[in-house]
Amino acid sequence: MFTLPVLGIYGFCLNEAVHKDAKVALLLQAGLNCGHVLYMYSHIKWRIACKNMYKVEVGVMQEILQASDVNVAIVGQHYPRISVVVPARNEAQNLVHVLPHIPSSVDEVILIDGRSTDDTIAVAQQLMPTIKVIKQTRKGKGDALRLGFAACSGDIIVMLDADGSADPCEIPRFVEALVNGNDFAKGSRCIQGGGSHDLTRFRGLGNHGLSTLVNILFGTKFSDLCYGYNAFWSYCLDRVEIDCDGFEVETLINIRMHKAGFKIVEVPSFERPRIYGLSNLNAFRDGWRVLQTIVKERLTKNVQMIGAKVASASAR
Repeated sequence: MFTLPVLGIYGFCLNEAVHKDAKVALLLQAGLNCGHVLYMYSHIKWRIACKNMYKVEVGVMQEILQASDVNVAIVGQHYPRISVVVPARNEAQNLVHVLPHIPSSVDEVILIDGRSTDDTIAVAQQLMPTIKVIKQTRKGKGDALRLGFAACSGDIIVMLDADGSADPCEIPRFVEALVNGNDFAKGSRCIQGGGSHDLTRFRGLGNHGLSTLVNILFGTKFSDLCYGYNAFWSYCLDRVEIDCDGFEVETLINIRMHKAGFKIVEVPSFERPRIYGLSNLNAFRDGWRVLQTIVKERLTKNVQMIGAKVASASAR
């Protein structure tokens, strides 16, 4: 596209500065005119192509927003605002492997400090001066996430652990899944592209058993129930209440997202081993709490169904 105008300009220069022969000048001038015409033609085609491409991109984005029930007035034609919630308790040594690797596309990072006794808050503020820190007054990951969600201003909320096991570079993968028309992007270590260097055989068997139980009771297709790397549109919180305090919060969120009728997709994720310190997770205690949550959510569903049938019979 750029060769013809260059040849035309070159011919023009030769015509003015070197050649005085009328025939040569006439030929060069004709070349200049031809090059100019072809250049204008190709430039116009390029402008039309760009305009059509822009129309296609805008059209596709509008279809995506409509399909996912996103408030177009909030998201507009810009990239959605992203909030990342990071619960942390004594994770000062691990934060250097997490916060600096959060993509620049993220608009805000909220750290929920669970009454750390180390320099978690100071290190976080040093690594990321713009980070928002909320001090937790109660205990538990569920309570921490509830505080973090309430403080988010983004269109998309991402749950990210502070121990270095979850890779922040995977955040765009979750965001893409949501922009493509899903409401809840559920991280999974058990599908193609996922994996774990941290999941023990005992915990893996427990996770598989609990996932199978939920799938049977609720008709879901979760492959990795107890994995906490998830993302969702902020409007989901209008219909999903977080009312537990412990590590069972991930199971609660997964089940209630399903019960609320949201469109769920699993996203492959690779879990790395904790870098420093000991995990706050207790396989027996927290596994029992997860099981209790599953049973409670199933009974709650049954109670709601019975109540609806009673109300319908009374109306008749």
